[in-house]
Amino acid sequence: MLLPSFSYHQPASVAEALEMLGQYGGQAAIIAGGTDLLVNMKHKKLSPQHLVGLEGIAGLDEFSSADGSLIVGPRLSASALAASGELTGAAKVLALGAGALGSPQVRNRATVGGNVCTARPAADMCLPLLALGAKAMLAGPDGSREVTLQEFFQGPGLTAKRPGELLTGLKIAKPAEGSGAGYQKLGLRQAMEIALVNVAAVVMLEDDGSTIKEARVALGAVAPTPLLSPGAAQALAGRAADEAAIEAAAEAAAADAKPIDDHRGSAAYRRDMVRTLTKRALKQALAQAQGNEEAQA
Repeated sequence: MLLPSFSYHQPASVAEALEMLGQYGGQAAIIAGGTDLLVNMKHKKLSPQHLVGLEGIAGLDEFSSADGSLIVGPRLSASALAASGELTGAAKVLALGAGALGSPQVRNRATVGGNVCTARPAADMCLPLLALGAKAMLAGPDGSREVTLQEFFQGPGLTAKRPGELLTGLKIAKPAEGSGAGYQKLGLRQAMEIALVNVAAVVMLEDDGSTIKEARVALGAVAPTPLLSPGAAQALAGRAADEAAIEAAAEAAAADAKPIDDHRGSAAYRRDMVRTLTKRALKQALAQAQGNEEAQA
């Protein structure tokens, strides 16, 4: 299966990339790792005449800091994120998600920016970012703006990114002391599998170390977009970090899920698995928040 013909462009700056996107309009596509774009081009689902590669733009494959936040460069690969020492505390959940994506070969090419912009409901790096409260940093012809990922994901393959805009980073507030996170994924196989259900959880404890101050639970493959569970957050906030709170959050998450029946699993089974994986992710998160390293395994 051959790729259709196209022109390849390699801008040296964000400004130059934006100029190219403006010049070629709907005939242009941004390419980073290319793990989705090139496959879709081979299958004739997409046929851009101009590909704008990002490898010549310095800084997009690095971590940086601004205003107390960690900025994750959109060209960082899944393998780089999975092995990164820059992700500490609850932010390690992004490394867990990145490490669960595809095969080693795919992880070496797939980028976090591509994973976010592709906006698949089960995307392994989207759920941890959503649970961490990440924001998409966008540059475009009308300037720069930031959008929460909750607003960014608008449907399968659909995002709030406007024509001519470029994702320049993902901003994560540096996790506070007493916070922890967990990531759980269920597929039909042990490897190289798209999630049947996946769950990421982030919890922050009060200074007493036993009361939940705030929590976010993100659900994957059970709605048209990666989904935050408002019911789970409400069930956990202000409660003691115990089995009863975890059970209540798992029931709330299952109620918030909107799964469908398809050839990979029934809606009822997926809802049951949301309940199970939410419990596991929350136990993993609480173990990290309370410094119980053994219980995180």
